[in-house]
Amino acid sequence: MQSIVDNLVSNTFGVSLPLYCPELVLCTTIVLLLLVRMFDRLTLVLPPFVIALIGTGLALAAAAPVDGFASLGTLPSTELFTGMLVYDGVTVYLRLALLLFAVLMVLLCRLTDLTAKFDGQDIYVLMLGATLGMCIMASANHLMTLFLGVEMASVPSYVLVGLVRNNRRASEAALKYAVYGAGAAGMMLYGISLLAGLLGTAHLPTIGWQLAELDLPGLIAGGQDLGVLAALVLAGLLIGVGLAFKLSAFPFHFWCPDAFEGGTAEVAGFLSVASKAAALALLVRVVMATCLPIDTTAPVVAEQPTQLQVVTVSNPTAANNTAATTVADSEATDPLGPVRTYLTTLIAVVALVTCTFGNLAAYGQTNIKRMLAYSTIAHAGYMMMPVAALVTLTGEPSGAAQALTSLLVYLGVYLFMNLAAFSIVAFLRNATGSENIDDYAGMVRSAPAITVCMVVAMASLLGIPPMAGFLGKFAAFAVLAKVGTPLMLTLLVVAGLNTVVSLVYYWRVVRTMVLRPEPISRGPVEISLAPVSFVVLVTLPLFLLFIFPSALTDLAQAAASGVLP
Repeated sequence: MQSIVDNLVSNTFGVSLPLYCPELVLCTTIVLLLLVRMFDRLTLVLPPFVIALIGTGLALAAAAPVDGFASLGTLPSTELFTGMLVYDGVTVYLRLALLLFAVLMVLLCRLTDLTAKFDGQDIYVLMLGATLGMCIMASANHLMTLFLGVEMASVPSYVLVGLVRNNRRASEAALKYAVYGAGAAGMMLYGISLLAGLLGTAHLPTIGWQLAELDLPGLIAGGQDLGVLAALVLAGLLIGVGLAFKLSAFPFHFWCPDAFEGGTAEVAGFLSVASKAAALALLVRVVMATCLPIDTTAPVVAEQPTQLQVVTVSNPTAANNTAATTVADSEATDPLGPVRTYLTTLIAVVALVTCTFGNLAAYGQTNIKRMLAYSTIAHAGYMMMPVAALVTLTGEPSGAAQALTSLLVYLGVYLFMNLAAFSIVAFLRNATGSENIDDYAGMVRSAPAITVCMVVAMASLLGIPPMAGFLGKFAAFAVLAKVGTPLMLTLLVVAGLNTVVSLVYYWRVVRTMVLRPEPISRGPVEISLAPVSFVVLVTLPLFLLFIFPSALTDLAQAAASGVLP
């Protein structure tokens, strides 16, 4: 017993806490913000904005790998807190993305003067609390930390949407968001309890080993224990409900348009990026745990930090065969083949329907925030497609790494293009008092710099060169073509058609701002230098990442290769 306690203390203080430093900095910042809010005089000495900016900046610095970004490819996968969390290249990449986004959101809320409105001082506590939950989601290695991260991210988000006082639409949106979230959380928790009860573990890597031990192909062929198979399928569906809710994937997207329209543009921008990035990270964690070919002779032990043992399909000509042949061979020899088939089909179908619905629903919207809400739903579908490819390519490590790299690249680009669009909406709301697309008519004459940045953001969301959005979509579509199975090729064709459909509503915003005449009734649009500078700052990477893509692709590739060698 003493040795167990000594090992636990040694692991916690010697390994886990140092690698958990960014989250600890966020916790400290949140506590300081709450203490300062209790004493009005302290806010004069330590304004909440300064505390939030310094705290998120320090957390971002702490998230950087000690040996530099080049070390991501060789970073060992280390389990923290006896297997509850995992620290690897993907954890570092997503931490950096989430914390960079948090820093930019703190600046945006200050520049839009949101903190001076409503009960705006609490927005920093809520945003940082949600960011903390999302960081936990990105590194979850256990079903309970998975659920804990989702709830820590969700509850502050409900409050953020309803932050606008005496606004019926905001209150209604927050209530809908909370009700849908509670339902999704309950279903997810039931799925977690069902899966953990069936397999006897909640540790994600061990779940993969237990699934392999069940010999699912034999059970299916023999027609035995069909109740166990049905329970496993039900558990997967219920857990998927929670993930789909966070992704705003069809048909669990209903909260998204109302929450975006009812809440402020700043909150909508925060939810559009951070929530989806964390949910996709969680989806990848679940997929990697349950679908990677593993050495079933020795299960992963949660109490001992280790690295998941990945093995390739025993086919000497696999490197020269198509991905479809690799998948067929792996299903014949690997006990996790049925799990891959189930997850590939489920994720692919949801991705296909989600991106199609999002683009079609965005077509008739007149409110810019509601239109962008459906746009984010469509992009959630696009970003799920590389995950489906990742499941298919798990028997081919290099292909799986390429699929994961494409997703990480897409997320990196998505951060800037969505932040640019929503920050412009926030600044134009302050200047014009409107969020209707028609009220942006002739904006190129009143605010030329803002208009140019909006054109860049819309072009990047569409995915056309020379914008970085093209880089993200090209990476995602290329991996679908690499897989080459009928299902993946169907996804590729549907994604291409959806991109053409999305041209209609993105172009409507550009046409309104650039080609339509400025209404006589509208007064002067005054936007100071600081907001314009911020918009240019977050828009400029959309050009630079297209010209110098290696700045992002190398980082994403290193993060992915460290997890999928």
